[in-house]
Amino acid sequence: MEARAKNAGGNSIVAELWPVALRNEGDGLRIEWNDGVATFVRWQTLRENCPCASCIEERQRPPDPFRVLSPQEVAAGTPRPRSMTPVGRYAYQIVWNDGHATGIYTLERLRQLSQPLSMSSKSDAVSPPESP
Repeated sequence: MEARAKNAGGNSIVAELWPVALRNEGDGLRIEWNDGVATFVRWQTLRENCPCASCIEERQRPPDPFRVLSPQEVAAGTPRPRSMTPVGRYAYQIVWNDGHATGIYTLERLRQLSQPLSMSSKSDAVSPPESP
């Protein structure tokens, strides 16, 4: 993942983006990036946007009003990660409490799905929810 900036001479430079800190906060993930931006994404949002082939295919189908949840889906409840491990230097694999584990979330996708945390200059920023 790359970020574009201008150097002192006005020329465009490309810098690689990567997380410097990942934290489980409330109902989501806080990511601090090497460009100084901190973002937050809810676990529900990540699970609903799983990038694996079967989930993409499922999202492309029309909704099935007669779909019955499996006992594992019911027991899992709200999406929560069991583990989150790096895949090379470009992504993370999340193992979910519903047993799903095939999605590889690229750094670019994590940045796209997350929202900037509150800063005085960002009116559309979000704050992570309070921890119980």
